[in-house]
Amino acid sequence: MEEGPGVELTRFLREGNEEELLELLASRLEEIDPSAARQLFRNPFLTGALIGRLLASRALLSSYEVRMEAARHPRTPQILALRFIPGLYWADLVRLGLDMRLHPLVRRAAELRLTERLPALAVGEKMAIARSASPGVLSALRHDPTPRVIAALLENPRLTAGLLLPLLASESVAPAVLAVIASNPKWSVQYPVRFALCQNPRTPLDKALMLLPLLKRSDLESVASDLRLKLPLRRRAQLLARGGGELRI
Repeated sequence: MEEGPGVELTRFLREGNEEELLELLASRLEEIDPSAARQLFRNPFLTGALIGRLLASRALLSSYEVRMEAARHPRTPQILALRFIPGLYWADLVRLGLDMRLHPLVRRAAELRLTERLPALAVGEKMAIARSASPGVLSALRHDPTPRVIAALLENPRLTAGLLLPLLASESVAPAVLAVIASNPKWSVQYPVRFALCQNPRTPLDKALMLLPLLKRSDLESVASDLRLKLPLRRRAQLLARGGGELRI
């Protein structure tokens, strides 16, 4: 079966070499629709100059899919990629922030734009972002007051104790958020996290008392002497520090 002109054009865009693509864009640019243009971004011979020629078409420039493909392609001229980032959906911004093929300025611009949008997003959207976003976005998202968002953030493999500890030291963090972290089986067993939870006056008492027996003697003494903390917690820490409870380390 013979190929139609549209199929042939799409195949050339996907498989042509640099010289062929240059000739094609010079002579048939007006024939390329957004669907065909997306094939060009899968061509290994694509260059920044060719991307610039493609985007000289106003019709293609008006297509979200084409702008998105251009923003996420490592050979797109930086000035063009940065121009397209503000108009991308949050899911595409997440992908850009994680794509190590892209220039750091492009990734950072995507992170900043996504961070700016966070307050206006629904809880479900923020949960989806929290599970997969880059550390640059997590540093902003960790301050979200919604326990469900923080629970999702704790599932992100890119989350580190270094990102989490400033939240645990905050005097304005919601007790319900601290309770979520204290109950998390992955993070509550990490010693710096456990100690930080016991040190925060806003950690629910039952959660702090649960973590307290696993602290070192010197840290128990620190908790016992911290007048910001609830009296039952300080007394229990003092008792444990003196050996009146579980075996100390």
